[in-house]
Parts: sequence; structure tokens; C-alpha cells
Amino acid sequence: MAAFKAGYILFNKKMFTNNHKLFKKTFLFVSFLFITQIIYSQNSTDSNFASKNTPVIYVNVIDVAKKLGAKFFFDPLTESGSLEKNGHCITFRTNESVFMFDYQKLAILDAPIRKDGLLLVSKNFMLTAEEFFKTIPPETHFRVGAILIDAGHGGKDPGALATHTFNGKKITIREKDITLTVAKNLNAKLKVAYPDKQILMTRTDDKTMTLEQRVEIANNVKLQPHEAIIYVSIHVNAAFNKNANGYEVWYLSPGYRRDVLDKDSGVEKELLPILNSMMEEEFTTESILIAKLILDSLEKEIGTQSLSRGLKEEEWFVCRNANMPSVLVEVGFLTNKNEAELLNDQNYLSKVANGIYNGIEAFVYHFEKSRGFD
Repeated sequence: MAAFKAGYILFNKKMFTNNHKLFKKTFLFVSFLFITQIIYSQNSTDSNFASKNTPVIYVNVIDVAKKLGAKFFFDPLTESGSLEKNGHCITFRTNESVFMFDYQKLAILDAPIRKDGLLLVSKNFMLTAEEFFKTIPPETHFRVGAILIDAGHGGKDPGALATHTFNGKKITIREKDITLTVAKNLNAKLKVAYPDKQILMTRTDDKTMTLEQRVEIANNVKLQPHEAIIYVSIHVNAAFNKNANGYEVWYLSPGYRRDVLDKDSGVEKELLPILNSMMEEEFTTESILIAKLILDSLEKEIGTQSLSRGLKEEEWFVCRNANMPSVLVEVGFLTNKNEAELLNDQNYLSKVANGIYNGIEAFVYHFEKSRGFD
């Protein structure tokens, strides 16, 4: 009998889940940590794991993929790769010993290395992968379980203000009113499209809410295993330059470093920064995709009525503190008279809501079709 020890971390790819009492402040990425010993029978064909005392034998990962009948993908920029078979996936990075299995399990194995232009993995990993693709249970599909819509400002905080004269009548346009109108419209559309999902709003009326309260709502949404949540914050722009106009979508700067995993989660100290980094990169990638899909959809919906100012990155409070993919949509400039008139038009705001909705819908479709972009 050959024994192979591996440290496994079971966690919800929810990106995001928050149904464990240890994670009242942050989403439950890691359910629990345990060290287990897996025993495999050894036979004469060398079809099982090697002893931990056996010298590491490396093989070309391309040969491993062919042997397993799996697809191999590699990103030289991030030095990360994956093997995929039957809808399941093993991901890894060069010179790192942590491997992810279907975004449900982490295993400590011999780190992949680069040598003579080739990417090499250990024979031990090859055998592990072979067993994994054979014995895993029926696949569980990842899904977006909740969508949180944040109508910016409210109550005593009106947000940006501007007074314009339309048809001889002075009208003061307030950001908080526009964001709530768009948010309610968007909420209604999402509820019809996704009766099986939690469609939530940080506020449904004109009430004051701090940024901390909004983030707390987001980070405490209860999710089921294998569920994800996305956060969309709606705002209206203003500028000293009265000619500034257009809409834009923001996401958190990729260079911003944050802790998305609780340091008291029970994860081994050596693994915590690695897993945290992986989750950060995943959030960033998904946030950028959501932002791009929303921007594209707004362009199609609004057409020439307003200008697309493109994708932007910034360290907005709600984006950097919400532990999930998140974007902030600026729907226009109320300081620009022409655009303010549009933002005061219910039909136009309906188009804005449609654009945001279509972007979210596209993200949900691709996310769930791809099992969480694994």
C-alpha cells in the first residue's frame, strides 16, 4: 500500500458564499480545512501514487493531456494552466504546489516547472489527475444565485445636483432619484427573468445609507453551495465642465490588493495568501467582463443619444470592500443640460436599465454555461 498525504481545502466557488457563522463579515470562500490521507492500492502496472519518499519524476504536461484525453490550456503571462475533461477542470501555476480541482478542492502536489521551453508536471500529479477524472461525482453546476443592485446615495444624501430650465421651467435633478428609478426598473426586469435567483436592492426607497451599510448587505447575502453573487452599483456623474457627457462603467483597479479571505478562516497560513490571490484575480476578471458586457449593451440600447466613455478602473469604496465581482455604472452627466434632459426622461432611463440588464443577462448566461468560468 502506498500512502499519499494531501491537504485539501473545500470552498464554495460562490466566489462569495456567506452561510457559515465564521464569515459574518465576509463571504464563505473556505468552508473548512482538513488534512486527509488517501490510500490507493498499488499494482504491478504502476497505476497508483508513488511514495512521498520517491524522487520526483517529471513529464511533459502535453503528454499528460494526451494520455488523459484532456484539453490543455496555458497562459504564459500569468504562468497558469489547466487540464479539462468532461466539463471538469484542474488548474495550476508554474512553481506553485497548490492545484485546484473543479474550484471545489485544493491539493498540495509537486509544483509544475518550466525546463528547456517545456512545462513539466510530476508523475504523481498525472496519477492524481487520472484518478480525479475517473472518480469525481456527477458535476454540480455553478450558478449566479444572487444579484445585488445598489442605487447610489439616498435620503439626506442627494448625490450630485443640477438645476436646468426646460420649456421655461426650472427643474432640479438629483442623482439619488435617477439611481433609484433605474435600480427599480432593473430590479423588475431581473425578477421576471430569474425567479429562481435572489434579486436584491440596497434600498427601495428614499432613505439614507452609508457606504459601509451597502457593503455589509452585500457581504452578508446568504447563498447556497456553488452559488455566486454579483454587485452592480448605479450612479450619475457631474463635472465642472458643463460639456462633459456620456456613460461609463467602472471596476476595481487590478493592482489594488485586498484580503478577500478571513485570516481567521482556519486556512493554513502558508496557503492563505495563495488562495487569496487566486480569488482576487478571479473577482477582477469577472468584474471586468461584467463591466464590458454592460458597456456594450448600453451602447446598443442608447445608440447615438449619449456617448460611451468606455471602461474605467478605480478603487471605489463599494468595489474594494464588496467581496465579490462588482461594478459601478455612471449613467450620465446631470451637469450637462442635454444629458440632464435625457436623465429626466423615464423612457430614456428605461433604456439605461435595459442596457444594464442585458449586460448582466449576458454575464449570467456565460457564467452558468461555462460552470463558473472554470
